[in-house]
Amino acid sequence: MELGAGMTWPIPAFVLISAGTRTGDTGYEIFLNRSGINSIDLPREKILAEIGGFVRLHFLNRGAPIHITISSPNAGMFTEFFHENLYIVDEATLSIPLRSDCENGFFDLEILSGYGAVRAVMHVEVIPPRRDVLPEEAALHPVARGRPHFLMIMMGIALILYSTWLYSNIEFLNIASFIILITGALYTWYRQS
Repeated sequence: MELGAGMTWPIPAFVLISAGTRTGDTGYEIFLNRSGINSIDLPREKILAEIGGFVRLHFLNRGAPIHITISSPNAGMFTEFFHENLYIVDEATLSIPLRSDCENGFFDLEILSGYGAVRAVMHVEVIPPRRDVLPEEAALHPVARGRPHFLMIMMGIALILYSTWLYSNIEFLNIASFIILITGALYTWYRQS
């Protein structure tokens, strides 16, 4: 992502940060500067994240712009995320992807503000993904069983005749390969009905 002439934004590809309002997103709101300077108000509900999903944290700043640091020293089994520094003026969203090959368990997210003066710890529980029962769909293409399809046999014969015509220049082989190929296609077409 280019910021200007010769400037790039050094953000890891596995962490997504966005600013602005959220609409219909399932995440957890964390209020900053709401109950005091450099305060961190964590959600009261249990933080749950599905295996292969995301932990979405919506930071809502109710005071002066603030620097925060989010780290997770014990999340190596669940995510590539380790550490992130954010400067939040109004709102920001941090999405932490979870690995799809991890097991159930938990990890902690530490949030520091005021250059380490205030520390809050979130306990994130990793749960298996919900399985929605979907009806089994019919195969889009028929499965070949038994004998080779008639069209495939005709195509093979036509290929042999055409290849022989290329080396021998006997015109009958070229015409015969074309007729065999068209016959196989027409037979297959009219056999469907």
